[in-house]
Amino acid sequence: MDNTSTVDLHTGRSMPIIGLGTWKLTDDTTGTVAEALDLGYPMIDTAVDYGTQPGIGAAFERGGSNPKQTYLVSKVEEDEDAYEATKRNLRELGIGAIDLTLIHRPPPRGSGVDMWEGLIRARDEGLTTDIGVSNYSTDQIEQISDATGELPTVNQIEWTPFGWSQEMLDYCRSVGVAVQAYSPLTRARRLDDSTLAEIADSYGKTPAQVLLRWSLQVGAVPIPKANRHDHLEEDINIFDFEISDADMSALNDLNEQWSALGGRLQYT
Repeated sequence: MDNTSTVDLHTGRSMPIIGLGTWKLTDDTTGTVAEALDLGYPMIDTAVDYGTQPGIGAAFERGGSNPKQTYLVSKVEEDEDAYEATKRNLRELGIGAIDLTLIHRPPPRGSGVDMWEGLIRARDEGLTTDIGVSNYSTDQIEQISDATGELPTVNQIEWTPFGWSQEMLDYCRSVGVAVQAYSPLTRARRLDDSTLAEIADSYGKTPAQVLLRWSLQVGAVPIPKANRHDHLEEDINIFDFEISDADMSALNDLNEQWSALGGRLQYT
């Protein structure tokens, strides 16, 4: 396993096992993304409400990187026309097609069947290669799938040892939906946990590296955000160690369905 490894999607295509998140990465989006690409990040995650899509497009132009060699993930918002929003994302990124487009979050009422149908249209017209969801429960995934016969390829959800769900993981595995982990570093709020620190010290790694490695070993794809060179390097250097079964169990036991956004995570 390394930064070029991938996970299989039920469409027969694949997705990288790590990427760079760009939420609030607005100080120097272009420079940070260009540096991440140079360091070997194979995937970039964005959304229109992050304000980073134009900067990501500029990073490809400035660095001479080929966007076709970088897996790009973007999102449509819950109050948008998903088909038209996908075209808007492409204009902001300055590309002709995107690898994966997600519904950012379910609409306030229902599961977003109309939005899902809009993404299906965008995919069928070649605007996006694969489609998925974010912040969806298992019930909501089933609702859009039952209504359209189309299963998401990905569910991007908040996911750390302090807040995760074996039930969600088992469900996604059973139907072939990949789990992407956003805020996998707890937005730095739990990096000083004593159990995490002790395990990290035993491997000569940082708490952040252990959190990302934990995600990989439970079968989730982490997309950490970083905007400093040392953090970018730290987050990608997680392929030279493996967490033992005993330490994985200890990390799993930290679960209290905690959310960095406040409250408790709901997965069903």
